[in-house]
Amino acid sequence: MPDGAPAGIDGAPLQRLRVHSGFTSNYLPESRDLIVYLPPGYDEQAEQSYPVLYLQDGQNLFDGRTSFVPGRTWEVREQADAAIEAGEVEPLVIVGIYNTGDRRLAEYTFQRDWQMGGGEADEYGLMLTRELMPWIASRYRVRPEREATGVGGSSLGGLVSLFLGLRHAEVFGKLAVLSPSVWWNHKSILGYLNERAPQVWERPRVWLDVGDKEGQRALKDAEQLNRRLKANGWRPGETLHFENVHGGTHDESSWARRVRPMLRFLFPAG
Repeated sequence: MPDGAPAGIDGAPLQRLRVHSGFTSNYLPESRDLIVYLPPGYDEQAEQSYPVLYLQDGQNLFDGRTSFVPGRTWEVREQADAAIEAGEVEPLVIVGIYNTGDRRLAEYTFQRDWQMGGGEADEYGLMLTRELMPWIASRYRVRPEREATGVGGSSLGGLVSLFLGLRHAEVFGKLAVLSPSVWWNHKSILGYLNERAPQVWERPRVWLDVGDKEGQRALKDAEQLNRRLKANGWRPGETLHFENVHGGTHDESSWARRVRPMLRFLFPAG
């Protein structure tokens, strides 16, 4: 698998972005690219290990040339660098997992919808936990413990991240759930939450948000998910932060504004 900085990107901060092309899996048919963000000081602090956050839709996180909307990204590098350098967030490694285009919907949904299909998130979770995470750990200095490991995404990426956090609660201690597609398959994620919560002995820390310009259905669904999390033992301000983002919309530019506060909540500096 070829490694390197994104093609055509120069400058010292951008050398801390490493692209890995064509990651293959025994669980899923499509290969995918990865992009890895290394925090300031990573190369200089050779003995230090770091927490790690795995994010869906990796092509939308850093590079405007690969983003779904050309030129618009989550600005993860800029937001993470600023938060780390300001002492707000502990230095961390961030792994962007590219989606596979036409198969994104299948991989990001845990139950099959009779009209839209889908339902391969279990296999996606096995790819992530059994193949990709060990591969990252063999190449980067990431901490292995649950409390140092997060997963996140937006829209269907937020939905699958919540599912993965519940399904693999022994692996993920931090969940970034931005503008989640709660609506999928008649809001079946709410029933899954009720089923799984009693088996999750230690609640993962959850950042949940929605923009107030995303539409009434999205607002109501996110608020319902927030209530359901609280009813199942998540504690606001401790293991749960819910934010109704003023002016927030369902796009990369809006999610970019949420990256820094999300990192502050999930990975606060000690």
